[in-house]
Amino acid sequence: MRRRSPPSPRSRTPLRTRSITTRTSADPKKRHPDVSTAAQAVKQARPGRVLLTLGILLLTLSALLVGGIQFSDAEATPKLALDLEGGTQIILTPKTTDGSQIGDSEIDQAIAIIRQRVDASGVAEAEITRQGQQNIVVGLPGEPDQATLDLVRQSAQLRFRPVIEVGEPGTITPALLEAFLQQQAGEEIAPIDPTAPIPSRAEIEEAAFAKADRNGDGVLSDQPDTTPAHNSDPAWFTEQIEYDFWTLDCLDPANLAGGDDYDPAAPAVACQNDGFAKFVLGPADLEGTDLTQASSGPRTTAQGAVTNQWAVFMTFNSNGATIFRDVTSRLMTLPSPQNQFAVVLDGLVISAPSVDEVIPNGEAVISGSGFTPENTGALANQLSFGSLPLNFEVQSEEQISATLGIEQLQRGILAGLIGLGLVVVYMLIQYHALGFVALVSLAVAALLSYLAIALLSWTTGYRLSLAGVAGLIVAIGITADSFIVYFERIRDEVREGRRLVDAVDYGWVRARRTILASDAVNFLAAVVLYFLAVGGVRGFAFTLGLTTIMDLAVVFLFTHPVMQLLIRTRFFGQGGRFSGLDPRQLGASQATYRGRGQFAEPPGARTATPRTPAPRTAAEPQPVTPAEREGEEPAVVGPAVGKRTRKASGPRTPVPAAEGEFAGMSIAERRAALREREKAAAAAEGTGSEGGA
Repeated sequence: MRRRSPPSPRSRTPLRTRSITTRTSADPKKRHPDVSTAAQAVKQARPGRVLLTLGILLLTLSALLVGGIQFSDAEATPKLALDLEGGTQIILTPKTTDGSQIGDSEIDQAIAIIRQRVDASGVAEAEITRQGQQNIVVGLPGEPDQATLDLVRQSAQLRFRPVIEVGEPGTITPALLEAFLQQQAGEEIAPIDPTAPIPSRAEIEEAAFAKADRNGDGVLSDQPDTTPAHNSDPAWFTEQIEYDFWTLDCLDPANLAGGDDYDPAAPAVACQNDGFAKFVLGPADLEGTDLTQASSGPRTTAQGAVTNQWAVFMTFNSNGATIFRDVTSRLMTLPSPQNQFAVVLDGLVISAPSVDEVIPNGEAVISGSGFTPENTGALANQLSFGSLPLNFEVQSEEQISATLGIEQLQRGILAGLIGLGLVVVYMLIQYHALGFVALVSLAVAALLSYLAIALLSWTTGYRLSLAGVAGLIVAIGITADSFIVYFERIRDEVREGRRLVDAVDYGWVRARRTILASDAVNFLAAVVLYFLAVGGVRGFAFTLGLTTIMDLAVVFLFTHPVMQLLIRTRFFGQGGRFSGLDPRQLGASQATYRGRGQFAEPPGARTATPRTPAPRTAAEPQPVTPAEREGEEPAVVGPAVGKRTRKASGPRTPVPAAEGEFAGMSIAERRAALREREKAAAAAEGTGSEGGA
């Protein structure tokens, strides 16, 4: 066998070829931010951990519900509202002891106070409406306890109390207590760790008791240490009052219900009606019955000019004017906050203005920089209502059934099942096996929503109404829409030629932004609806917002991780016929995406065959065009040390441009066609010369 001689140094020299370069950013994230993000997601994908997080969440919610059933009064099923369960209906008629007339504004204020008492959070589904001109109808779902019934019947009292102390709405914490003790001892106060865990109620009460027990005898006294000189004297700040002050949580809606009937001759601790502060109040100086008129409007100057500053104007009777003159004389000499008097309606502070001067004539003005026509009008209505010697007379009290509500519930459930069935059919027809992933995701979302509603029924008194059921039915469409967006994004990636494994993560990067934007809009609409509506509409908004959050949790913690696991299986990873990801059914390009904008055609993908060119004659030459000469296939540039190279057997055939008769051909096919054409031309020339000879 003839041995091949080693290549000469010249043959190892890299070939010089033409190259075309494109200016690109040095940072790949700037060129393709989505691709970079998706590549990082593929690299860091740990679907097992994400699914474990969801499992822990489900187990935690289930454990809380089971614990509440075993050790408290929780129930396995959500509580139902008045329209579904029935309950108690009370008809009240406001009466005044002096026989004065009651206007529409007083009736509206009475309805607002009753609603605040029995349904402060707005989700207990109590129905408070007006019947005729005077009557107020209160519908309470289920079997309300005696305390709730007493709250409905109880009249609201307006009193004016001096302010002794003002504090933050929350409770004391052990860390705050430690800082207080360090301050008392003259030590440097250590910074409080904002990441410290939230203390339990027992720890809060223990810290408050340690702070309030001034003499250390282990007993909290409700008697002043010294005899108070007046109603604003700090001596009213007894040990019991201090303990109540530190343990009162005005951030809890239950403490904003009102209805507390404090002893007017004793100090009290009360929340501001909006929950922004809490107060230690002295004994009442004035009763609401001493107020004869309250109105709102813009203030006027001494010359009678109207200003843009809104205020509330109060007028007292002769007895009230005398008392109020003495009170303002006392308060204006005291430091803040003891120079304030609190207007307390139904056990809640509705205003706490400071006193700037003595008011001798019984005509007072409450003003402030943040006063508007709306809030001054509301305050004036509250003062007018509280000034009435008003009591509620019970006209009737009866049990109402939920026969009609049960019928509506059955129809609502039927409508929900029909809608769910249509969604199931559509998902299975459109997405085949992917439809089962959507169905399991819907089941997980339903389980999460059920556990959340059952826990809220136990902890906050939430009751599921027919409007709430409608919100749950709407949630089916919202959740299914998220799955459709995700699946379609995956399919788009497959159609573009990506591998199925990569299509899942690249599709997720693009789909999650759409899902987040859609759910954000739904949640914002639910929040606005909740705060602007009352009654059943609030129940609809509540369930809509809750299920929107559950949709995000399911898509992020279940659907996407499950798809990452399924795409590793043979059925989904190879695009099985009924997987929903079959590239042939999706009309995907047969080219395989190789990265950096390059695609590789599979063998046999091209169906074009070289055309047999017509032989050219000497009279009709067909020269090679410059484009054909320029179309050489670029060689690999780089050193070839230690590698054998074949000696070129002849000049390489130039590659014609892919146009005209060469359109649709590969480089090799174009070269072969060109060679065939040249051979045919050479043969024709040889034949012609022989004939001429």
